Amino acid sequence: MPRYVLIAPIFCLSLTAASLLHGADAAALWSGKVRRILDENCVKCHGVLEQKGGLELDTPEMVIKGGEDGAVVQPGKPEASALFTSLEKGADPHMPPKKQLTDAERAAVKEWISALPATPVAAVEKAQPKVARQFVSGEEAISTLIAEGWSRAGVKPAAAVTDAVWCRRVYLDLAGRIPTQSELAAFVAAPQRDGLIDKLLAAPEYAVRMRELWDHFLMGRLTRGNPDGRRKGSGWWTFLEKAFKDNRPWNEVVYDVLCAKPDKAPDRKGASWFLFERKNDYQKIAEAVAPVVYGTKIDCAQCHDHPLAREIKQAHYWGLVAAFNRSKNVDASTAVAESAVGGFMNFTNLKKESQPAVVTLLTGRTLPEVWPGGETKEKDGPEMYEDAKAAVRVPKYSRREAFAEAATQDNPLLARAFVNRMWAAFIGRGIVNPPDEINERNTPSHPELLEWLAQDFASHNYDSRRVVREIVRSRVYALGASDAAPELFAGMKERPLTAEQLARSWRIALSLPPDEEEFRRQVITAMPDVLPKEYNATFQQAQFLSGSPTMNALLQAAQGGVIAKLTALPDVNARVREAFQAVYGRAPGADESTQAAAFVTANAGHPAEATRDLLWALLTSAEFLAMP
Repeated sequence: MPRYVLIAPIFCLSLTAASLLHGADAAALWSGKVRRILDENCVKCHGVLEQKGGLELDTPEMVIKGGEDGAVVQPGKPEASALFTSLEKGADPHMPPKKQLTDAERAAVKEWISALPATPVAAVEKAQPKVARQFVSGEEAISTLIAEGWSRAGVKPAAAVTDAVWCRRVYLDLAGRIPTQSELAAFVAAPQRDGLIDKLLAAPEYAVRMRELWDHFLMGRLTRGNPDGRRKGSGWWTFLEKAFKDNRPWNEVVYDVLCAKPDKAPDRKGASWFLFERKNDYQKIAEAVAPVVYGTKIDCAQCHDHPLAREIKQAHYWGLVAAFNRSKNVDASTAVAESAVGGFMNFTNLKKESQPAVVTLLTGRTLPEVWPGGETKEKDGPEMYEDAKAAVRVPKYSRREAFAEAATQDNPLLARAFVNRMWAAFIGRGIVNPPDEINERNTPSHPELLEWLAQDFASHNYDSRRVVREIVRSRVYALGASDAAPELFAGMKERPLTAEQLARSWRIALSLPPDEEEFRRQVITAMPDVLPKEYNATFQQAQFLSGSPTMNALLQAAQGGVIAKLTALPDVNARVREAFQAVYGRAPGADESTQAAAFVTANAGHPAEATRDLLWALLTSAEFLAMP
């Protein structure tokens, strides 16, 4: 059995213990309502940073434990619980001291206490994470465990989408564009879904699409000037694309990114840009590394232990900074050198206490390293490097490499971070949401599924293509829209297309070559969001869609092609049908057909302009801008 299986899934423990103690209803009330109320109003004085009266209110276990004056909750009895009665108007003492909670907030706390069964606190202390069941495939695991969630919640999943809609969806996700009309027609005529998935996963477009996603996840979006010129020129894009094209083990890819060795090997060339672009800002590096190797941001632990996620300590933040603070960019290159000495530093907490910054991982593992004592000065000599004459010397003991080794071997958090990101990318919401904050404050909606997918990923040599294949093969991926709570995954969550998907798909709909660099850059500048937590259209986007020179030039490029072809059709209804088929991959509904035909007829004196404007309306509609 791989060693990673033996490491307790620490981020699932909180939900599991809560579920054992309170029952499913109380656990859902806590995570869905009560935790946010206490976080916003109580945890500042009763949490990780401060515990007035010995009372902590940041986890259900600590609430039930009580403080110096005893229990503040009597399970099942809110009127006998100080946590609830102190919230009432006129209570003495009144909590929070200078604020009155709303009736809805107090009702939520009351409902939660009422749902608590009288189970001894010892149950929490002895609770163990549930062992993941065995399934033949990821598709079976997903279908079984998600369906069990529907059953518990008493909801029915949405109906499955048609073959045509599914085809459009999978092309957008795996190829980064809509299918051409001929590709769509061929699939609908012989809908072999597994065959299409495998075909798309093997195509060069898949590697480009995954590079686009992971360039954003790892580096963030740049929009000013030439937003991606240096990333492309440095070899970073090639590095990522080759990794997904060759299906390299994900832990090896992350290892190369963290090590940033001056290696001429094709697999590693360009990997150093991850560190290089951050220009020796070690805190920025640490903050970028954490979501990749731990699955969670650690920014809030810079000045003190994380105020809400108690497993994230200030020592983790500064230990991660120390892992990279011997690094230095080499001018006139993309290389990142590393010293064999130095980089020893202390950090100070809010109590002015100084502590050494030791490289400590969130898994609990600490990298051993001898610190110089007293006034001893370290000597940096050629004997401390693998090749003292190399242009970019590599130390015999590389702190960066030691951290990379620890972060990519026997680290279950790495696998969990990847599969949760991929689930969010293709389903629209993470099993832990937000997908880059897998910590005890954001418990997984389906902990057993997350654990199964992560273990399966790691046990199959971090095969990223396997993860993607199983997600898009699943029943969940093929569902239509649903009004059920999004964390139940009873229907596909609406998600806006990325700029890259839009740029290619607009051109495909107009029968133009899908890739045009300058057009893609213009679209990215106007619509930079990638999988936003909440999508809100901006005035800038409205201006771009409604009358920008970029969109006008796009339609002008189609003037002698698809626009001329549609305009030449003698029947207005045929013109409308062909326009809908080209843009949406479907026929218009009765109302759509009537309204579109009326518009074209009303502008019969300018048929080409009418066709152009009809296409523009379809291309910039809400239906086209979102995943089907």
